[in-house]
Amino acid sequence: MAAIALVATLTPPCASRAWLTAPHPNLPIVATATANALRIYSLTSFTLLSTITGGHKRSIRSASWKPGSKNQPVIATGSFDASVGIWSQDEDDKEEWRFAIVLDGHESEVKSVAWSAGGNFLATCSRDKSVWIWEEVGEDDFETVAVLQEHEGDVKCVAWHPEEELLASASYDDDIRLWREEIDDWGCVSVLRGHESTVWAVEWEPMQGRNEDVGSRLASCSDDGTIRIWKKKPSQERQQQSRLSIIRSTSAEEWEEEDQLPKQHVRTIYSVAWSKTSHRIASVGGDGKIVVYEEHPAVGLDEGDGNGVDHDTAQVEPNGTLTEPNVPNENHTLGNGASNESQSIKNKDSSWRVIAEYDCAHGVFEINHVAWTKAKVDGSEQEVIVTTGDDGEVKIWKVS
Repeated sequence: MAAIALVATLTPPCASRAWLTAPHPNLPIVATATANALRIYSLTSFTLLSTITGGHKRSIRSASWKPGSKNQPVIATGSFDASVGIWSQDEDDKEEWRFAIVLDGHESEVKSVAWSAGGNFLATCSRDKSVWIWEEVGEDDFETVAVLQEHEGDVKCVAWHPEEELLASASYDDDIRLWREEIDDWGCVSVLRGHESTVWAVEWEPMQGRNEDVGSRLASCSDDGTIRIWKKKPSQERQQQSRLSIIRSTSAEEWEEEDQLPKQHVRTIYSVAWSKTSHRIASVGGDGKIVVYEEHPAVGLDEGDGNGVDHDTAQVEPNGTLTEPNVPNENHTLGNGASNESQSIKNKDSSWRVIAEYDCAHGVFEINHVAWTKAKVDGSEQEVIVTTGDDGEVKIWKVS
């Protein structure tokens, strides 16, 4: 079984709550959103490189790196002041960042910002219940191409498909909506229903190394304590009534709930991340715990408990290692009071299992965000987890 170990805490920590840390897609740097500043840290030295201030009048809630901006990194920020900022690194002084443009339109705090895979669209969402899509039409020039207002509650998160111009949004109204451009107009193509409370985040499965027979999949996490996997229904099945389908499609696309991950968190799950390298999923939330899940073939699941965790292998040590006790215990809990009763929907292909977890990763504080990236650890580049907490700290972890 695996163990989660602390590699480093980025220094110096933030003086106040840190909301999110966004790893750059190519460079060994991360950006942390915090009160009135965006902080750029090195994943080589684990130290602060730059502090970006100005532009926004209140705390920065979200940040997203523009794809393809390796030579001159560009990052978008969303703030509690209802504005969106675009920043670019100074070509001569790498510690300096230029506030290129501010995008106004939202009526309340901006919760999330996300660039499309091609970098031509920027999606933003807000407490005002809307999703905006902006198109870059020239240098420092953006146009609003869509204002989507079908959610009935504040929108917590937006995420673009890694290859398609397909946008997912998650909301306080318990729904996930998928959006596409159809005949020069953006519209909702599916509504994913199943969560029983606020959906805090969504994350697409990375395309690298995935099973091409499976098709696109989306992970979501919620205040209801569940992490769900959604997939697009194959065309030949769309006219059939599936017992697993709890999706009400508003257009041509139909999506269904494929699986639920083992229910390990005892409080709200704020963030979920899907690794491009190992294809593992990591989750964090209000209970201060990091949980790592791995997908396994469904062969032999009858030896377990239906949620991908065998009773004989479910014991969690304080250091985050899952060990195998000598005596099975059907009522054993995984260190947090969560019972090993069946928590997931089985499918014929695979099941998700907990491979590691770590309690109190940020002490008594909640963890607001989790991400996967790569960093130099013990002399070699390794996959790591990045967590961001209410304590203002950003921590780097490895799973081994």
